[in-house]
Amino acid sequence: MTAVPLITTAAHRIMTTESKYNAAVRHELKHRISPAEDLVLAQRLRKLFPHDKNAGPDGSYRVTSLYFDTPYDRAYREKMSGVDRREKFRLRYYGTDTSFIRLEKKFKINGLCGKRKVRLEKEKVKLLLTGDYDFMADSGEPLLVEFYSKLKRGMEPKTIVCYDREAFCYAPGNVRVTLDRNLRTGLSSVDFFNTDLYHVSVMDPPCTVLEVKFDRFLPETVRMAVQVPDRRAEACSKYVLCRRFD
Repeated sequence: MTAVPLITTAAHRIMTTESKYNAAVRHELKHRISPAEDLVLAQRLRKLFPHDKNAGPDGSYRVTSLYFDTPYDRAYREKMSGVDRREKFRLRYYGTDTSFIRLEKKFKINGLCGKRKVRLEKEKVKLLLTGDYDFMADSGEPLLVEFYSKLKRGMEPKTIVCYDREAFCYAPGNVRVTLDRNLRTGLSSVDFFNTDLYHVSVMDPPCTVLEVKFDRFLPETVRMAVQVPDRRAEACSKYVLCRRFD
């Protein structure tokens, strides 16, 4: 069968057009690929691009996030409906180091993605998760103040999203290619800091989420390297996948 390009010629022209948004906004493409496709693609990428500098000896690391949403699941519903302008908030740490935690706001505008983030001390996060988050109101940090206002209007923890990530970098185009494996979830925010927690797998059959992020252009070297036969870019939210057990 003929391979389907990850980015068609028309789409590539659109993505290399000068963006009216600031440089923090990036293009993001996603696929779900099989374990066999993952094996072939990973071997190819390892020969071409360096791993993320924070990766472990095997080139990968664990990502654990706690996602927030409104009582009526606005972020979830807007993602499912394909709303053009949307946002979601999460707390995140890497590996088993729960001392380094960030609050992140991820947003999408006209198909382009952006992210704002700020570090939070573990003790502050513990307060936040018990409902004591007034410290953010007077923090002077715009993202914390915004998050505080959303919490006051009912935003609350929804689900834990955990996976193992292998990441590759390529400086031209500020490209980042990631393979996210073993996607799993925890259902309670009280387990967020439990690094030994057994999380429930959400992929059946098992698959890997391939993501390609870049600024204003995707170099041909990367575009060719990430080709997977008969795959097209698709909406693939790890948050949505982990909400299936609600």
